[in-house]
Amino acid sequence: MNKNQHPEHDHTYYDPDDSNNIGGYERIEQYNPERIEKLMPHYKDILGLIGEDPEREGLLDTPKRVAKAMQYLTHGYDLDPEKILKSAMFQEEYKQMVVVKDIEIYSLCEHHMIPFIGKAHVAYIPNGYIVGLSKIPRVVDAYARRLQVQERLTMQIKEAIQNTLKPLGVAVVIEARHLCMAMRGIQKQNSVTTTSDFTGAFTIDKTRQEFLHLIDADLS
Repeated sequence: MNKNQHPEHDHTYYDPDDSNNIGGYERIEQYNPERIEKLMPHYKDILGLIGEDPEREGLLDTPKRVAKAMQYLTHGYDLDPEKILKSAMFQEEYKQMVVVKDIEIYSLCEHHMIPFIGKAHVAYIPNGYIVGLSKIPRVVDAYARRLQVQERLTMQIKEAIQNTLKPLGVAVVIEARHLCMAMRGIQKQNSVTTTSDFTGAFTIDKTRQEFLHLIDADLS
């Protein structure tokens, strides 16, 4: 393997030009250089089309920066959520609710490519298998780091967990602020959109209410 390749994703590379080592911290950015080179001229054209001068000093490196940022913001296309779950499945007879709440979400609305930001709350009831807890946020991120609508994001997270773990039930609730509503159009800065999806045991009102109580409770 090339020394600049990331061990998990052979399309990503270590970027020595964008690394620094200050106080023992080394920043490493990974990207596909061929994809960056193809994206850069398009962003340069966009700068000119909106009335800017892409040759002025402050914008000379902007096309490359934006191309790299966009690749990072949409790196979920390169991830397989079900494979992520399968990498840490364990047989276990635990049959009570497992809840991972307040999972941060950063995604791009597919209609305007403007961010929406919020939190996901995910629960499942095992049916012979549990999964490493860090894998739930990774699945959320794998779907969020794509062009999305909140409704589809909610369903995709639910379906990946249901199809892979085959639990007794899955519950997903997402609360998010959409900057396309805050920055343009209706310009309502404090609006929050909530979506939910449930399978199996969570379609029963008592179980669903227990989940909703847990995600609303402060257990600290």
